[in-house]
Amino acid sequence: MTEPKIIFEDDDILVLDKPPGLTVNRSDTASDETTLQDFVSEKTSFSKNDDEEFVNRGGIVHRLDKDTSGVILVAKNKEAFYGIQRQFKERAVEKSYVCLVHGEVKPKDGVINAPVGRLPWNRKRFGVLAGGREAQSNYETIKNLSLWGEKFSFLRVFPKTGRTHQIRVHMKYIGHPIFGDILYGGRKVSRSDRDKVNRLFLHAEKISFVHPVSKKRITFESRLPVELEEIIHEI
Repeated sequence: MTEPKIIFEDDDILVLDKPPGLTVNRSDTASDETTLQDFVSEKTSFSKNDDEEFVNRGGIVHRLDKDTSGVILVAKNKEAFYGIQRQFKERAVEKSYVCLVHGEVKPKDGVINAPVGRLPWNRKRFGVLAGGREAQSNYETIKNLSLWGEKFSFLRVFPKTGRTHQIRVHMKYIGHPIFGDILYGGRKVSRSDRDKVNRLFLHAEKISFVHPVSKKRITFESRLPVELEEIIHEI
């Protein structure tokens, strides 16, 4: 398993570039895996006064899906953890992702407002549900592509909320599932995708937030991985 790369580190925060295939947090279902939390455990320090959430999450403020690559934030102390977490709750953190989706998305730029919740009949999957939590994803088309005899759209997505699988669910909802999405792309389509490039084409490219100590807004970026870059340049 490829280790995450350090983009930035100081006394309070750690910004990592997560590779695809790496689970973020330890859990019973990931007990036989090395997780991102294992990598950062040496970077975070805990005391007996720290509360359960900070300790259990290892300072990791937000999550990325296992198959998603890109930038992720870690707080190295509880003050930074709750300071950044507060910004997420107040929607002061700005994030952007890039993804390749099936079909030509119309309109080219738009807003998806559709509540997301866990499917009652399949607890591993999420979907657009009437009783789900509010979820909004803004998107813009970077370019349209013709690949392997099929039309694709390369999008930049700005999630305004942070629901589990939000971008993947929203793309499926508008009829344009993400390339290589085994959960939401359909068995036949995702299998064909994975025969070409064996990963999900979803990458967290940028995050912007206020540093919990300096109080200055800072921005970090992660370059598109080579295997995805090659597709976009139609190699």
